[in-house]
Amino acid sequence: MHRLIISSAGMKFRTLMVAAIVAMLPQFNAGAQVNLSAGSTSSQLSDLMIAIQFQHIKVWLAGKLGNWDLANYELRQIQASLRKATPPPSEGLRSSQTTEQLQALDRAIQQKDGAAFAKAYSDLTNGCNACHRASGYSSITIQVPVNSPFSDQLFADQIAQGRALARGTCGLCHIVSDASRETPAFRVPAPSFSEIASRPSFSANYLRELLTSNHRRVGPNQAMLKPKLVEYQIDAIVAFFETVQADQAR
Repeated sequence: MHRLIISSAGMKFRTLMVAAIVAMLPQFNAGAQVNLSAGSTSSQLSDLMIAIQFQHIKVWLAGKLGNWDLANYELRQIQASLRKATPPPSEGLRSSQTTEQLQALDRAIQQKDGAAFAKAYSDLTNGCNACHRASGYSSITIQVPVNSPFSDQLFADQIAQGRALARGTCGLCHIVSDASRETPAFRVPAPSFSEIASRPSFSANYLRELLTSNHRRVGPNQAMLKPKLVEYQIDAIVAFFETVQADQAR
């Protein structure tokens, strides 16, 4: 069986990289499962760094569009990836500066502060590059993403968009999400979204068909005015409706 021969320079880089990524979130190291060690192959480290790089991109794309739930989720994914690294034997290798950068990013996400998020993300990105250069790998430079490589994922908060659209169009007659705060303008006997979602016969597909109908008026007895919505707006309202249904099922 052939063994992978790792140069002393590669071993040094791997040790420094493991130390750096673990230093990012020391509060998440306790009880972590050890998957990377000094004897791990360079391919294992490469896989870990690729995973973190993808998560790094997704955090930015979500935060840039104000999708704070997704940004928070991706940050937690980074934390989960970091748990796979073995804490280095020397506490002196920890970077308090990088830890502060990640904490600042977390605070910005929790506070839904776009300006603070952009600054914290930029600071963290610069910190990653500083680590590469200190490790002798200055050719590895990451940046704030310019485009999304994930063409199959929507990073905008579709649920929030759908809720806002539903309130702006359907909310004239229906209570959309909060009966204690919403008062339909027309006060007609229209069921709330919660009531509609509880009906076994009313599915997301039926709602989509209803909203895309060519009729001048839609709904029972043609009582509901047809809203003028384009496809992405209908998708957003349907997505929001599905979350209402999911809440009903819990």
